[in-house]
Amino acid sequence: MKGPTLLNVTRSEGTAKLLVTATALLWLGGCATGGGSSVQTSGLPEPAVDSRYSDWFDGGLPPDMDSMDWGRIDMASQAVESGNTRDGIAQLQALAEQGYRPAYYELAKVYDQGLGVARDPAKAAELYGEAIRDPSPIQGYASLNLARLYLAGDGVARDETLAYRLVKQAVETGTGESAEDMMGDMLAQGQGVPADPAVAIKFYESAAEQNHEGALRALAEAYSENGWYQQNPNQSRTYARRYAGILEKKANAGDVGAMVNLASLYSQNGLLEPDPEKRRQWLMRAADSGNPEALAETGEMLLSSGDTQRGLDLLRQAANAGDVEAMEHLGNALLGEDGISADPSQAEHWLSKAADQGSTYAQVILGRAYLEGDVLPAQPNRGIDLLEQAAQKNDPLALAVLGDIYLDAENGPAQPQRAIDYLQRGHEAGSSYATAMLGEAYLKGNGVAPDGVRAVQLLKEASEAGQVFASRLLGEAYLEGEVLNSDLIKAEQLLKQAAEAGDTTAMTKLGVAYLDGPLQETEPGQAIRLLETAAESGDAYAMVELGRAYRKGNLVTTDLAQSEYWLKRAQQAGHDSAAEALSRTYRARGEGGDIESLKRAAELGDPSAMADLGRAYLDGSGVGQNYRQARLWLERAYDEGHAGAAATLGDMYLEGKGVKQNTTHGVNYLKSAVARGNAGARRDLGRIFLEGRLVPAEPERGLELLRQAAARGDGAAGLTLGEAYLEGDTVEQDIDTAIRYLTQAAEQGNPHAAKTLGETYLKGEVVEQNPQLAEKWLTRSANAGVAWSKSILGRALLYGMSGLEKDVERGRQLMIEAAESGHPGAQAALGREYLAGEALEMDTNGGAEWLYKAASQGHSTARLALAKAYLWANGLEGANQQQALLWLDKVIDGDSQIALQTMRDLLEDEKAVEAIQRAAAEETDVAES
Repeated sequence: MKGPTLLNVTRSEGTAKLLVTATALLWLGGCATGGGSSVQTSGLPEPAVDSRYSDWFDGGLPPDMDSMDWGRIDMASQAVESGNTRDGIAQLQALAEQGYRPAYYELAKVYDQGLGVARDPAKAAELYGEAIRDPSPIQGYASLNLARLYLAGDGVARDETLAYRLVKQAVETGTGESAEDMMGDMLAQGQGVPADPAVAIKFYESAAEQNHEGALRALAEAYSENGWYQQNPNQSRTYARRYAGILEKKANAGDVGAMVNLASLYSQNGLLEPDPEKRRQWLMRAADSGNPEALAETGEMLLSSGDTQRGLDLLRQAANAGDVEAMEHLGNALLGEDGISADPSQAEHWLSKAADQGSTYAQVILGRAYLEGDVLPAQPNRGIDLLEQAAQKNDPLALAVLGDIYLDAENGPAQPQRAIDYLQRGHEAGSSYATAMLGEAYLKGNGVAPDGVRAVQLLKEASEAGQVFASRLLGEAYLEGEVLNSDLIKAEQLLKQAAEAGDTTAMTKLGVAYLDGPLQETEPGQAIRLLETAAESGDAYAMVELGRAYRKGNLVTTDLAQSEYWLKRAQQAGHDSAAEALSRTYRARGEGGDIESLKRAAELGDPSAMADLGRAYLDGSGVGQNYRQARLWLERAYDEGHAGAAATLGDMYLEGKGVKQNTTHGVNYLKSAVARGNAGARRDLGRIFLEGRLVPAEPERGLELLRQAAARGDGAAGLTLGEAYLEGDTVEQDIDTAIRYLTQAAEQGNPHAAKTLGETYLKGEVVEQNPQLAEKWLTRSANAGVAWSKSILGRALLYGMSGLEKDVERGRQLMIEAAESGHPGAQAALGREYLAGEALEMDTNGGAEWLYKAASQGHSTARLALAKAYLWANGLEGANQQQALLWLDKVIDGDSQIALQTMRDLLEDEKAVEAIQRAAAEETDVAES
């Protein structure tokens, strides 16, 4: 459920139901004493009411009563007050039957206040209604008391419009400042009519002229820093001091309610400067009186200030004395609120007792506790029954919670229509939480047709009423741009607003939007700070996103240790995706050479890590080579659907590496890899079928697989196709097709395709020679590190061959780079150039060294050149070259330094150098890679 703080309601400071001393004015009796209002009511709205109540407002004739009639009513009332209730009620009933409306009024007060009888607000409402059918001096007071019942839904169905009309009548009949104060309340809050703060202020000011406490407090609140009218701190304090002055007189005279209200003025959020000591003193004085409500208020204060034990003791005293609010808050505290140790049995006892006495607050708290089943044993049916009882009284909180329950289907099948009904009623009853939930329903089309306009209206209203998650929902909707048109500026503003108000989900949403888009950070580190704040508040999703950000280096320096830290916390918090994300962090460490982390990732179930670990065991990379472990992990990855693992297993069986060679198994694994979308397997399988390697050749099948791979951007497949069409061995030669595939692969960044393309244009055998294209593609290949491209481009530049402009220095540098990279063909070519002494200055030592290195790697032309040099140096030009090669192998297999010196000594002989030069001239410049 959303909004758990919704249920943590505390007794409102200064408005406790029996502690507000101004409430006594609602029990006005006897004759009217108030004067007419100084505020004109003619301009006020007058909404229609049900025709059943029309005679309450249509005038009529006042009763024909003389002083003796008033005296009889007064005597009957005194009888009730003195405890002779039965006689008093009988006398009042007799007078009422004679048509005396004031008698109805006095009877209504008996049942309203429970004077010697059980309180019966329904009967009181009926009698108040009879009292106001005709004009009389008490009509305004009866109207005011009846309005209070309709406004609270106490004994009657809640009806704000009817309550407003009754209050208006009370004002117009001169009831005085109490009616003006109540009218101010209704106009300020928009109860029964649209809110009109300016007119509300006028009514409050009129009542305040008579020093009405409620009006003074309302004005102080209206002008306060966070007030609902115009911020004017000086004016606010002026009204607050006047209010405090009245309270002090009453408090010093022993009025407990005044003491409690004074204490509220000095609280942290009070209307006067916070003064903890004064607040404590007044509350303790009130508690010393033994008044249950004062005990309860003081207990709540002590709890909130951290004096837990004393606070609980006072709440128990008040609860034992029958204070229902004390029962409510004691029960709520014992559920384990605010760090207090939970006492399920006592919590249930006190909340049940308060609920049995009609406390909607207790019904909601207890109902929710039964539904959640965290502290109390779960009793979903009992929980819903309690909430339904509170909802029958039109309690906004109960209506909102029931709407939430029936929407989310936490305790049975979802009932969207019923949920919407509850939320609509809760919204109409003034629950901003219900308003926000209803807005979300319209936003998401849950139980109602999606309606972006209605959603925005409701969510804005809820947001302005302090429901932070409503701002967040609106921000998310503008960010996603599905129900509402995308508006990134509004999205950012609303999410920031919710985040600044402490909504951790908004912090996370905003942080992720900065990390992954579409929002841009306005200051460095903004995203990470938001996510860290949310994560430290317990948001597991924020922990996951932090872990990912630190792994990817997204708006933060890559830090795999931090990534692991946050993802472990997310895993402990129970987030579903934490284990998978953590495995990827371990895998990232594994890719950096940390084999233990790679093992952890594999053990956590990451298929890619399993495949990587299998390959590590296969190649002995970072771990001892172990074919059994390699196959185990690769097969586990394969079983998880990993395409790369299928491809590697295919290669293992085709090559017989770590397993018994099995061509059928190998091909089947490659087919599976292809089916799973592995481009490399598609290419490899295509080559196998094209070349007939290990399986009977199927050129067309091979070509189709290679074409598919090339079309998906596989440069190596394009290279294979290009070479196949260029050479014409396995397929019919097609130079245009060859050039197209080679060009496509080269442009995709395949350096070997660029090398083949460059060589083809350099030689000009099957295509027209093109030195510009030759240099372009060989340069691109050389820059990508292909040594043979450097060697052939370098040699072409040395001599200015094939139309290239001669550039000895660049050519020499390229050939040296190629040779130093260890490429035997490049080493042989450079060695020959040093010995030839044509484009490069002759260097027999250098030539001998590079030829020796190439020959040591088995380079055939280097070996043959050295063998011929040996024969010629020894006058054996016509001898068997095989004998010379055996000599060469013996030299190479010996000490490397001695072997190199032998080569240098050999090439001091002019005949030997001549032999190598002739051998070089006989060699074609066919590329050897």
